[in-house]
Amino acid sequence: MIELAKRAAKEAGTYLLGSLGKALHIEKKEGQETNIVTQIDKGAEEIIIGMIRKEHPDHSFLAEESGGDKQVSDYLWVIDPLDGTVNFAHGMRLFSVSIALLYRGNIVLGVVYDPCADELFSAERGKGAFLDGKPLHVSKADRLIDSLLVTGFPYAIKENPNNAVEHFVNFLYEARGIRRLGSAAIDLAYVAAGRLDAFWEVWLHPWDQAAGILLVEEAGGKVSNFTGDPMTIYNKDILATNTLIHDQMIEVLKRGTNQRVTIVGK
Repeated sequence: MIELAKRAAKEAGTYLLGSLGKALHIEKKEGQETNIVTQIDKGAEEIIIGMIRKEHPDHSFLAEESGGDKQVSDYLWVIDPLDGTVNFAHGMRLFSVSIALLYRGNIVLGVVYDPCADELFSAERGKGAFLDGKPLHVSKADRLIDSLLVTGFPYAIKENPNNAVEHFVNFLYEARGIRRLGSAAIDLAYVAAGRLDAFWEVWLHPWDQAAGILLVEEAGGKVSNFTGDPMTIYNKDILATNTLIHDQMIEVLKRGTNQRVTIVGK
């Protein structure tokens, strides 16, 4: 099934690349002015689900655009056909395809494909994480001040859910630098690859993070919620690190939880 996931991710990625720069029909998701979807998101999702369903018609699906199906199965495929839609819609070549498989609630495989860089990140539970077949391992930074972090902002940032603004400001003072790439799946894959030392974000969905969680864990990293408790794909807040700076990150997050700033223009 890992090979099926890889093929589906690459097939969807090829479709995305072929559509990049073309005229898009952009829709705004209900109640979210900046959360958009295009016909390309939907087309890529149809490709992935079609390929998997052809081989496993009895499996269940949870996907960003079509939601969950009514079929009950021990196997649940969690799919984000285009993670980084805003980047894609603006012609920025930084987006990904994310596919994960859960068996009885546990993530057993994950694939993140960056079609622009032609990089395929993959992991199987207990078998390690890989980039195009080469083993991955998280970084060795053991101090926040030596670390390069990555995060994202929720579409409802004006509401400042879970003190997202405070956390960002606090980490600005503690880390070597912070990046904001626009694709949570790539963020997690880069932590697994040791390119980034840690990732945190509030208000994510299962399809944003399922594959990336397994990538980080299988590369030797640690994933939890903001208080250090075990992570599931249904948690809204995620912290993924190289393990060495995990506790330091939690301390900064605790500080931000007790703060509150006023968002200008809210």
